[in-house]
Amino acid sequence: MSGIDDLPPLRDVIARHGIAAKKSLGQNFLLDLNLTAKIARQAGDLSAADVLEVGPGPGGLTRGLLAEGARKVLAIEKDPRCMEALAEIAAAYPGQLEVINGDALEVNPQAHLTPPIKVAANLPYNVGTELLVRWLTPKDWPPFWESLTLMFQREVAQRIVAEPGNKAYGRLAILSQWRADPAIVMELPPGAFSPPPKVNSAVVHLTALPAPRFPADPSVLNRVVAAGFNQRRKMLRAALKPLGPDMEDHLRTAGIAPTERAEQVSLEAFCALARSVAGAS
Repeated sequence: MSGIDDLPPLRDVIARHGIAAKKSLGQNFLLDLNLTAKIARQAGDLSAADVLEVGPGPGGLTRGLLAEGARKVLAIEKDPRCMEALAEIAAAYPGQLEVINGDALEVNPQAHLTPPIKVAANLPYNVGTELLVRWLTPKDWPPFWESLTLMFQREVAQRIVAEPGNKAYGRLAILSQWRADPAIVMELPPGAFSPPPKVNSAVVHLTALPAPRFPADPSVLNRVVAAGFNQRRKMLRAALKPLGPDMEDHLRTAGIAPTERAEQVSLEAFCALARSVAGAS
């Protein structure tokens, strides 16, 4: 008995199915089912939502999501060793869990889910940031998801919520905060995982905004932000020079001193700069 359902403890599941965590898959398993249920609760009311989970492993968070009343969970797992363990969970929750053995970077989850959709995942460390960027940069906005509740290394979580002037502030903060409301809602020590990672972890909850916080063309915004932060020690007039001869004028139009560095510039000011650049093209 696990405390949240009638299924066996995760340590027993892992031992029985031989699911030792693989570093090559970025696996660090959460074994405390009370903790996984607590993470699931950070996603809010799940009773009227389908949930996408990436990298369920032996199913700790999966069980938390189902125990918290998720209407349906779609779990995408790359490791075939986890399929039998996940099938046992599906049998305990008839009709509520669908499992796909595949790469989350290649699977289209929308074909398997009915809105409203929430994403909740203890993301594999090696693909977590790439997945977040994909979810934040779809062709159309609003996206397919209402919210993202995601586990990251704490350093990555801090980059998502960072404010101007903070050394963690960069492209990921601007991307996250332009179209969503992000907040760190939990922190976890290495000992919560098996095997323990070398760093602390944190859960970030992002709620999709109905429209971007400030108007800007996504491709132009990405271009100026990338140029600014790729050489973050340089003043912006130098860092942005490759984008065109009139960048100092665009900076002044946006209310940005050409001598400022990217990490000092607010999201609103970057959007104003993108609008100025787009208007001149």
